[in-house]
Amino acid sequence: MLATIKNISVTYDGMGKTFSSGDFISGRITLELGKDCKIDYLSIKAKGKSEVRWTEHHNKTTVTYHSKDKMFSIEQFIIREQKGQDCNVVAPGTHVYPFTFQIPQQAMPSSFKGAWGKILYTLEAKLSRSMRISSKARAEFPFVSKADLGSIPELMIPQHGTKDKKMKLFTSGKVGMDIHIERMGYYLGEDLKVVASIENSSSREIKPKYTLYQKDSFFARGKRRVSTKDILKELGEPIPPSGKLKVTKVLKIPQHIVPSIFTCSNIKCEYRLKIVLDVPYARDPEIKLPLVILPATQTPGLQPPPYSDFGFDSCGNANQPGWNSTPQFPGAYPPTAPGAYPPMAPGAYPPMAPGAYPPMAPGAYPPMAPGALAPPPAYGTYPSLSDFGGKS
Repeated sequence: MLATIKNISVTYDGMGKTFSSGDFISGRITLELGKDCKIDYLSIKAKGKSEVRWTEHHNKTTVTYHSKDKMFSIEQFIIREQKGQDCNVVAPGTHVYPFTFQIPQQAMPSSFKGAWGKILYTLEAKLSRSMRISSKARAEFPFVSKADLGSIPELMIPQHGTKDKKMKLFTSGKVGMDIHIERMGYYLGEDLKVVASIENSSSREIKPKYTLYQKDSFFARGKRRVSTKDILKELGEPIPPSGKLKVTKVLKIPQHIVPSIFTCSNIKCEYRLKIVLDVPYARDPEIKLPLVILPATQTPGLQPPPYSDFGFDSCGNANQPGWNSTPQFPGAYPPTAPGAYPPMAPGAYPPMAPGAYPPMAPGAYPPMAPGALAPPPAYGTYPSLSDFGGKS
């Protein structure tokens, strides 16, 4: 028996391209019918959502933790039932229906898939028929948050950590390190320069280890689950006993990792730089510094967007300027050098000749008729500043 609906699919222009807030995304629904089809409606929906799910076993009881959050949802109806019309009949064959959406101009997290949760942005087509199961098709599109270092001053603050440890048992003496990085925020693919001052007053050779790792947190029903994974690991030069060394290590942040996520209610993605001194037969001292990874599509120095998709409430000092404040750049417009504009020479513009503009002829403009201008409105009818969002 020939099927009525042979196929339904959704595609969009620029497959593989990443999209951000405010972008337009265009595509088409392709509907292939084997025979006449009575349709209640055909719709296309663009939406972004996050979902978290994991299970825990307590004795003989299994508990499921589940949470969802919706970033946005926009629906367009391609075919819709009209008043006085039972349904729409579409002839057999292949039909293509184009559509265009604008992604909302608001703060939203980047696409993400983790151990117990995901953040997805999708286009979903739905064909509804009376007394039949609806036919659906879906296509995911990659979404990347907007953020610029210039729009978030806290990301430009240098990071610093120090650690001293006295050795016991099989190793004597002490070791210490002082770590500096230029700032907290970095772009995907950017070089991360680590300056380390390391003192080895112990009896054994030590080696610094550098690790960039990702920490994902998932939230549901008041509980949290955390997963971590190492992104890159590198080993530094060994430092002999009774030695002291200042070294600079350059780590390249990979292009393929997910940007930091702080604006999702049930998923958080963070990064840390961990520096460990590998000391034989002793507990290794370590320093962890927070990092915020920004999308590579943003370029330093561009005009920052009017908002940030990142919302770093868990990082930095609460007494510092707000995340959305625009930083000032001293020296961006230097003062004009003395003498850059010399004084006007005397006589550069001679006085106007008498009679250049003759006096106005009498009666050129008749007197205004009484009452032509209405009196001003009564007191209290003027809008206050509070009507425009200001203080009254």
